[in-house]
Amino acid sequence: MSSASLAALGADLAAGRTSAAELAAQALDRAQQHAALNSFISLQPEAALAHANSVDANRRAGRDMHALAGIPFAHKDIFCTKGIATTCGSRMLRGFAPPYDAQVVERLAAAGAVSIGKTNMDEFAMGSSNENSAYGAARNPWDAARVPGGSSGGSAAAVAAGIVPFATGTDTGGSIRQPAAFCGITGLKPTYGRVSRYGMIAYASSLDCAGVLARSAADCASVFSAIAGHDGRDATSVDRPLEDVQALLPRPLRGLRIGLAREYFGGGVDAAVAAQVRAALAELEKLGAVLVDISLPSAHHAIPAYYVIAPAEASSNLARYDGVRYGHRAADARSLDELYSRSRAEGFGAEVQRRILVGTYALSAGYYDAYYLRAQKVRRLIALDFAAAFEQVDLIAGPTAPTTAFRLGEKSDDALAMYAADVNTVAVNLAGLPAISAPAGFVDGLPVGLQLIAPAFAEARLLNAAHQLQQATDWHTQEPQA
Repeated sequence: MSSASLAALGADLAAGRTSAAELAAQALDRAQQHAALNSFISLQPEAALAHANSVDANRRAGRDMHALAGIPFAHKDIFCTKGIATTCGSRMLRGFAPPYDAQVVERLAAAGAVSIGKTNMDEFAMGSSNENSAYGAARNPWDAARVPGGSSGGSAAAVAAGIVPFATGTDTGGSIRQPAAFCGITGLKPTYGRVSRYGMIAYASSLDCAGVLARSAADCASVFSAIAGHDGRDATSVDRPLEDVQALLPRPLRGLRIGLAREYFGGGVDAAVAAQVRAALAELEKLGAVLVDISLPSAHHAIPAYYVIAPAEASSNLARYDGVRYGHRAADARSLDELYSRSRAEGFGAEVQRRILVGTYALSAGYYDAYYLRAQKVRRLIALDFAAAFEQVDLIAGPTAPTTAFRLGEKSDDALAMYAADVNTVAVNLAGLPAISAPAGFVDGLPVGLQLIAPAFAEARLLNAAHQLQQATDWHTQEPQA
């Protein structure tokens, strides 16, 4: 099962060559075998096997089955799962079991996909390495001494190691795409509003997106089709028809104009990584795509704007964790102020505390105009840059991350160096656009990712281009020897 596509697994299930219960048991066994990767915060073997047996019974009864029915997967531990611990990688939510399911959880359960557990992540999705988890760092299957990326590092590691064929993730500033690049898999961040945020624990509400990590673009297309759609419970959910992304995968790329943003190949991007991404783009050129040099003049403002806006929203969203209603509660507090301060100091890790303080400062009287309001103006400039570029090209391309996966601990004491790992991804979230990271080869045995960005709601175009690249290359089929 480790490298089988979702289509192949579905065909085996339909033909009776395997069962949902067998696939779930195999996935659970592989999770135990790869426990050293620390890619899971929790496993739910009893619930997984019970669901798998139910799917098998429905199939034997001749009921119509969704393409994902019986296929095992994992949820990032940021999605609320009814009656199942949802920690968001934080001590603050240790043992918290939500009373409801997130919309993404509901949709995949209704499709019959079998969740085996909840994956590790940076605390409250704040991080680029998965080292900020209260449950320990996840590790990269290509080199266990290196990070899998963040914040969806556990999901990426679980897919790359062949534990599950796909996993859910979230992307606030690159948290699906960067781990996908570091782990040599495919990661899709949809347009903001395309997938419901209902039941997805908030970090920065105007930036957070739910998406998918899988081995291939075709697999991402299958899962995206299941989770996308309007949801009235999410005020930011967009009621817009969804293209048949799977039917459009075979479309030829002849004449597709791909913009090479010079800023995405600039300072801070490792020369070998840039060269490997250009080699992948040359493959797209062979398939009929036309490469066009473009510029995104405001791109260099993306990191500072993002690290004002996202912490500001986090400071508001995380104010609810006060030790009163749910979450960690400090023992023996002698006053309400002490309850608040101790509960938050004990429950939140260092990076979350840093971002709350930055965000609170940026929103405070006397500084709002200088920081938050200015960052929002820069956000508008970034969106206008993309809009102007898409008048010339159909897609925008560049390296997903400026380097290959770095070593555990390498950037832990340098917050600015860690933030710079997101230099090519955060602008996409600021503009609310869809983007994908696809495997683009290797540098010194470590995976490299190619990022493709599309106009809003053009996920089909992204998936088509990535799929055609994967039909012509085998980078996405390579597996770590972990």
